[in-house]
Amino acid sequence: MKTVNVFSTGQRSLVTGILVFALALLAGSLQAQIRTEYDIIDYPSPALDNPVARLQEKLASGEVTLEYTEPFGYLESLLEALGISPDSQTLVFSKTSLQYPQIDASRPRALYTSDDAYIGWVRDSRVIELTAMDSRLGAMFYVFNNNPEVSRPIERQDGRCLVCHDSNGLMGGGIPLLLVRSSLYNQRYENLLDLSGAGNVTDSMPVSERWGGWYVTGQHGSQTHLGNILLDDAAQLNDLDSVRQGNLDTLEGKGFFDTSRYLRPTSDIVALMVLEHQLTVQNQLTYVRFKAPAVLERIGEAEAIDAPSWESLSETAQRSLARMLDNLVDALLLRDAATLEDGISGNAAYHQWFEAQGPADAEGNSLREFDLQTRLFRYPLSYLIHSADFKDLPPLALDYVMTRLAEILQDESAKPGPHFPALGPAEKQTILGILEDTEPELWAGWF
Repeated sequence: MKTVNVFSTGQRSLVTGILVFALALLAGSLQAQIRTEYDIIDYPSPALDNPVARLQEKLASGEVTLEYTEPFGYLESLLEALGISPDSQTLVFSKTSLQYPQIDASRPRALYTSDDAYIGWVRDSRVIELTAMDSRLGAMFYVFNNNPEVSRPIERQDGRCLVCHDSNGLMGGGIPLLLVRSSLYNQRYENLLDLSGAGNVTDSMPVSERWGGWYVTGQHGSQTHLGNILLDDAAQLNDLDSVRQGNLDTLEGKGFFDTSRYLRPTSDIVALMVLEHQLTVQNQLTYVRFKAPAVLERIGEAEAIDAPSWESLSETAQRSLARMLDNLVDALLLRDAATLEDGISGNAAYHQWFEAQGPADAEGNSLREFDLQTRLFRYPLSYLIHSADFKDLPPLALDYVMTRLAEILQDESAKPGPHFPALGPAEKQTILGILEDTEPELWAGWF
């Protein structure tokens, strides 16, 4: 069917102007929504406790300098400064970014990830997107001016980023969350099939429904995914097997795009799965960080957010908070994480880098160890238990979560739920040993 453009040039300009104006108003309203609904958090206040804020201070003091090199600009220097491996690279060609006009299948956006920082880079752009997990405010959004002539390289960008990253319709309005989507597009980048719907891709989504709009490299056996697909028309949705391109070790020479313009010719399948697990947990942490004080304020017990323990809360406060904290426990234990139907493998350099971030117990066991045969990690307790994002939760929340984890890991009669990965006695003891050696303060308090 022929597509007819019904707008004249002047009309298109008017529509574009109205859209830009509307987005600006929406950005302001979302920022105001977070300020109004969660004024106890004060999200617009200065963010001081995150990797990007600390880098900003070091740049201002001269402690750190960044090097600009063509064709990537400051990208490589930023990766080094934030402790992110270039081997964590994943590539997304869906237009789901502030820089959407510059993104398509021939110019995918590159994402690089550590435990607490994210970099989004678009080829030839003068802006690099930065996201960091702040231990007080959750997900924080910045842009880095990829231009050596700019005196203020890092600028916070809450308003424009919250147009998408506000959680309205996801987990409850007014909470800044991290997003991963999965949709199939045609050549005009019209969304033909949205697998994430009104929600977000989490580690519970089957692999077969993930990575629409992404490039994917790595081996995954007989199981399928939606990566590396750009459709001609909706009819192809009925025969996806005819357009699938899987089990690719590299994107180089495959006709997708010029891989020499990127740091790596890969979009690693393991890094993608780590990203989705990490966002699942971090979004739950941010949800608790915002919702818990707001809920207590609403029931007239705002001061209880500083309570030293769960038991010191009133019964009303406990009933109001228990479900959200149980959801966090579920996420940490990978309760609903999808089972792998076949083994996967990706970039060996990323695999080694990720596991080497530690920490490990005296026997060399670590929560960062991969399984990659039936599940992502060998031990089903998230490595993010080591993060400041987790440890800086309000004491009452930390007390509840750690007490529940102790019950599950120590008590053979504890029934964590039908969907939890099976945890045998030996596996529980190994996880306890990892916590004892790597988190002695947590161990002393709850185990």
